[in-house]
Amino acid sequence: MTDRWARAEELFRQREADRRYRRDDQAWAAHEDDTYDDYDDYDDDTAVIPRYVDDDDEPPAPPPPAPRRGGGRPKAARQETSRRPKRVQPEGPTRSRRGRRSRAASRKAVQRKRRRRSLWMVTGVFVLLFAGAAIFAGMKLVDSLGAPDDYAGPAGPLVVVQVHPGDTSQQIAATMVERGVVASTGAFYEAAVRNSSMNTVQPGFYAIPSRSPAAEAVSALVGKQSRVGNLVVSEGRLLHDQHDMSTGGRYDGIYRKIAEASCIGTGADQKCVTYEQLDAAGASLDLAALGVPAWATQGVKDCPDRTRQLEGLIAAGTWDFDPSGTPEQILRQLVSASAASYESTGLLQSGADTKLTPYETLVAASLVEREAKPEDMGKVARVIVNRLRVDQMLQFDSTVNYTLDRTEVATTDADRAQETAWNTYAMRGLPQTPIAAPSLNALRAMENPEPGPWLYFVTVDKQGTTLFTDDYQEHLRLIARAQRSGILDSSRDSGGR
Repeated sequence: MTDRWARAEELFRQREADRRYRRDDQAWAAHEDDTYDDYDDYDDDTAVIPRYVDDDDEPPAPPPPAPRRGGGRPKAARQETSRRPKRVQPEGPTRSRRGRRSRAASRKAVQRKRRRRSLWMVTGVFVLLFAGAAIFAGMKLVDSLGAPDDYAGPAGPLVVVQVHPGDTSQQIAATMVERGVVASTGAFYEAAVRNSSMNTVQPGFYAIPSRSPAAEAVSALVGKQSRVGNLVVSEGRLLHDQHDMSTGGRYDGIYRKIAEASCIGTGADQKCVTYEQLDAAGASLDLAALGVPAWATQGVKDCPDRTRQLEGLIAAGTWDFDPSGTPEQILRQLVSASAASYESTGLLQSGADTKLTPYETLVAASLVEREAKPEDMGKVARVIVNRLRVDQMLQFDSTVNYTLDRTEVATTDADRAQETAWNTYAMRGLPQTPIAAPSLNALRAMENPEPGPWLYFVTVDKQGTTLFTDDYQEHLRLIARAQRSGILDSSRDSGGR
């Protein structure tokens, strides 16, 4: 009884195993065809496979049924045995799957090989680029460590170099190379760093020998003798020379000052623009070429003496010009710079109170400059405006002296009687042109005169004390006081304002 139940239990286990792992050959083939194409590229060698038996092994024979009475096996056992399929090895599908996996693995291997090849190529390109950059940087480093180009000398002819306001040593070096003074910016900069006087270089023009060794170019630049084209115009100075009546000494005009500042070189090699060349250039009818501003053009055209037409248009102050230019170019630089300086005071917006045009304001300012001390400029400007309003002659001795070669503070009756386009004793209104270079203070005073009723003023002593009045009788008493102090004494005659 026990053996029979043991055999039955063994058969049950075998049946359950067959049911759990059984694979129908046709179903397996269908499954293979439907699914493996989808997973052909899946790089995984694992798979659920059916249970296999070795080719040399025979499937175990079922145990013989237990004998029963009456012979034969039980009916249930016979039915179970007949339903159990014969176990076979599914050789076809297995080989197919292995072949597919082999082809997928081959493709993957080819792809990995291609990726490795591409990676090596990209790596090679980067290595070549890095090597090239390293070589280039090394070459630049070698160049930087080497000495910059420099002239050995001897130096050549002088050339004019401009230093602009705010220029650094590097910018000056670039200008030096451009003008042919030094061979390289590096050489000049190294020499400039070693010379502490470079900090004292001012904006302006400098005459430096061409093809100079850098150290010599720097020494020339900081030296006092190299500065050229530097002009100082004092307040009240005229274009032309005049002479003092008492001493006979020459009072240099602006043209003379420009000629002296224009000299380049020394000795026999010195080159200068002459006083006569500037006088002739200043008389040109091409006013635009001379830099005359639009607001002064008509007044300049109306000047009866061409040699005096630029009077007052070169302002008082310190100026720099390129002395290597022509006389016309030099005058253009100075007139243009002066016009900009005048306009900075508000000249073009003035005239609301005085009723004067910008050019008339400049003319009146030149009278203020010649007649008044700085502290009295506002009052003298008011006297001018008040007299013009009542159509009273200005009668300023400075306008008489303007056309005289020899001058003094006092003027004679004969001088005052001469009719010129500037003598305010012989004409009403303002002179034809300015009579001197006014300062910006005189110009501002004329643009905004000090309020007051004054019509007369007299300088009563040699200390420059000036008194103002609107009463003519008081004015005569002040003139007598000035005569007693000797301020109006003349070797020829005396006068007042």
